[in-house]
Amino acid sequence: MNTALKVAGVLVLIVTVLLALVWVFQRSLVFLPEKTDPGSATDRFDHGQDVTLSTSDGLELSAWLISPEAPVDREMGLLYAPGNGGNRAGRIGIAQQLADAGFTVLLMDYRGYGGNPGSPSEEGLANDAVAGVDALTDRGFAAENIIYFGESIGTGVVARLQDSHPPAGVVLRSPFPDFAAVAGEHYPYLPVQLLLRDRFETVEYLQDSQVPTTVVYGSADNIVPAELSAAVAAEAGNLHEELVLQGVGHNDAPMFGQPVVDAAVRLASE
Repeated sequence: MNTALKVAGVLVLIVTVLLALVWVFQRSLVFLPEKTDPGSATDRFDHGQDVTLSTSDGLELSAWLISPEAPVDREMGLLYAPGNGGNRAGRIGIAQQLADAGFTVLLMDYRGYGGNPGSPSEEGLANDAVAGVDALTDRGFAAENIIYFGESIGTGVVARLQDSHPPAGVVLRSPFPDFAAVAGEHYPYLPVQLLLRDRFETVEYLQDSQVPTTVVYGSADNIVPAELSAAVAAEAGNLHEELVLQGVGHNDAPMFGQPVVDAAVRLASE
């Protein structure tokens, strides 16, 4: 065997090993949980309580339920599906603002996050979200009185959820058409379409949906580029509102603040 063939063989081996490592360890790149238990809702909110979500695959997940203060009560539940990082302690501010706006907020943590058992995956997060809907239903909220609020990777979670459990409306904050589009932006040198185990195909679930959908994104988002979120708005089957926050990045304060809360209120008021 000549030298060129030997070099080519070594290169193929190296690439194969690298791709295999990406396949095995990719979820540690996608899901970035803060595993620490954030404590009791009663220590964080004046009207908070601890909730246990029971998943169809046998997990018991901790969550917080934050009730509005009378007389500002819309008698609507809001399921908050977070992004891929941190845990629910990082969403205390926006959860309180949503409760102040009259929503009963179920702030969940996925499996593997916030002291919860299990390891995150697309299928796992889908099961967790269904358990969240069940918890709101058990507390008397009918489907027509529930809003889904998805943040970043949570937009893929609630897009799938609304297909099987249609709510009154869906808010998507920093959505993407599918996760491969995001991965391709950050890892352009990898064949992400072939390697991805978790697809989060948001548009596939939304394009024929009749659920009113609000899409919110920042023009300066460097994690989920604005054009990806705009593509979701363009493909949504029943777009209620497309809100672009000028000069705002993925994790900037307005993304966890009043502009997003106001968009949820407008959707719920229809």
